[in-house]
Amino acid sequence: MSASTKPLQVVIIDSGGYNIGSVMAALQRLRVQAVLSNDGATIEAASHVILPGVGHAATAMRKLKAAGLDRLIPALKQPVLGICLGLQLLYEHSAEGNTQCLGILPGAVSKLHGSTDLRTPHMGWNRLQWPAESALQQQLPNPAWMYFVHSYAAPINHCTVASVSHGVAFTALAQRDNFLAAQFHPERSAQAGAALFSHFLSL
Repeated sequence: MSASTKPLQVVIIDSGGYNIGSVMAALQRLRVQAVLSNDGATIEAASHVILPGVGHAATAMRKLKAAGLDRLIPALKQPVLGICLGLQLLYEHSAEGNTQCLGILPGAVSKLHGSTDLRTPHMGWNRLQWPAESALQQQLPNPAWMYFVHSYAAPINHCTVASVSHGVAFTALAQRDNFLAAQFHPERSAQAGAALFSHFLSL
C-alpha cells in the first residue's frame, strides 16, 4: 500500500545507535515526524520501520534481545530499512564481537582490512555500482554518491542491489522481501540520500 493511501507512522528502533538524531532530522526535512521506540507493540503498528546504528554489533544485539526485538524484527511485514550497523544486524553473523545477528539477510559481515593505501574505517563518498538492473536505481540520482563510515562490511550475494569497493567489493544496498538495507548513511548523503528515504517511505 502506498504512502498516499495509508498515513505514515514511521518508527525508528532505539538500538542505541549514535546516528538516530541525524536520521530523525533527515526525515523532518521530508516533513515526516518519526517516533523513537523499542516497544514491540509500537513497532508492530508502524507503517515503516527504520533500524539505524553506529556502534558495536554485540552491544546493539544485546539491546535488541533485551527488548525481545530479535524475535520481532524478522517477523515484521511492513517496509523495514536498516542503516549502517542496522544493515549489518540484518545478516546472519558479524565478526564484530563474534555476534549472531537477526538472520534476515544471508551471509556473514566481516572486518575491512586497511593497508598503506586504504584506511579503515572506510570514510567518505563512494559511487554506487549496480550489479544488475534495479527498480531502485531509477529512483536515485545518476550517478548516486553516498557517504560511508564503517569498519565492517557485508558480502555480495543474491540480495545485493548495489555495491562499492574499498579494497574489496561489498554490499552497499541489499533487499529481501520487505527489508531494505543501506551500508551508507542516507541521512548524510544529501540529495541521493533524501531520494532513498523518499523511495522507502513510498513503499
